[in-house]
Amino acid sequence: LNVVGAAQLLLSRGGMFDSGGAARTVELMRSSAEIAPAGKFPDGITEVPFAFHVNGKLLRESYHGVYVNVCYTITVECRRGAMKSTLEKDLEFVVEVPAKAAPAAESRKFAITPESLENVRAASVAAIPRFRVSGIVHNQSCPVDLPFTGEIVVEESQAAVRSIELQLVRAETVRHPDGQATKDLTEIQNVQIADGDVARGLVVPIYMLFPRLFTC
Repeated sequence: LNVVGAAQLLLSRGGMFDSGGAARTVELMRSSAEIAPAGKFPDGITEVPFAFHVNGKLLRESYHGVYVNVCYTITVECRRGAMKSTLEKDLEFVVEVPAKAAPAAESRKFAITPESLENVRAASVAAIPRFRVSGIVHNQSCPVDLPFTGEIVVEESQAAVRSIELQLVRAETVRHPDGQATKDLTEIQNVQIADGDVARGLVVPIYMLFPRLFTC
């Protein structure tokens, strides 16, 4: 049994973080052990207990990003002799550092209208059918192991509503020792919370689970 933890950084030739750069791997942990002596396993399912030691001071939380990947894997090999191929199985496990204390819940109300849209030119606002969508986010600082919850209400809309979707976008920022920072926005998941022309004034619940490895 082999246990390996490594952080992979994508760097350009100048040492800056670059999604198209060369990968540099920093080993965080490595452990090997023989968990079963030579012999034969009986028919059926055989369970072999095992344990390995980790140094918590050197570990970093599991994360799969654009510039940084922190991954921990367990690899098990079963050598079956000279005339047979070796059986091998890899399994990734998650390393997470528990928070000392959960952040205090702080809700936030919001309202969306044509004038509040950030990705629309001011000259085009008048051409957008009038609408107003309001709601509340129950917690602005949401722990990654808890669901993101809230409520949304379509107060008015001149055009028929086709769907309401919640998009999770990750902002990954890495900072170089010289002070420069690289930021990349990535869509992690898109969750549909309503389908069709939603009744006006109807409270629609928001409930989304964070994908642990890709969120933060």
